[in-house]
Amino acid sequence: MRHGHSQANQEGRIISAPPRGLMEFGLSPRGRDQLDALLADWRWASPQRILHSDFRRTTETAERVAMHFGRALVAEPRLRERHFGELEGQSDARYAGVWAQDASDPGRCRDGVEPVTEVAARMRAVIDELEREQRGETILLVSHGDPLQILLTALEGRALSRHREREPLAPASITMLPAAP
Repeated sequence: MRHGHSQANQEGRIISAPPRGLMEFGLSPRGRDQLDALLADWRWASPQRILHSDFRRTTETAERVAMHFGRALVAEPRLRERHFGELEGQSDARYAGVWAQDASDPGRCRDGVEPVTEVAARMRAVIDELEREQRGETILLVSHGDPLQILLTALEGRALSRHREREPLAPASITMLPAAP
């Protein structure tokens, strides 16, 4: 699940560094409304466990889902936002340049931006660990748009340089992963 619309989305700002993301830039009023609508029309299995990025916007999203289902939360730092280095606090219009760079070399790091390959590795490690230890459970992961796009691309076995070719994940959207074989 991608977090609901956030204050960073509302302001059009990149917020990816833990010192700011953990404490600031939670859900916007629009994001809270999105989650209310999603929970009122829940069409998926009830999650047995909820793991979330420890950023404020994902924590607030996960808290609302957890309250709805009466579940506990587990913060999972590996689900954090992709770190955008020197672009922190700048306009989200700067994402386009990063994504163009990703398409040419997903292992490259420029301006302190976390490489796609590293994001994929940490996100995939969460999935692999859950598949080994929690088979048969319905688990909701709450994370961020870019890391989830990268994870889904990796799980599909596609080149990581193509992660932006996927349909962008809308705020408060859920993408089902198939059960492990």
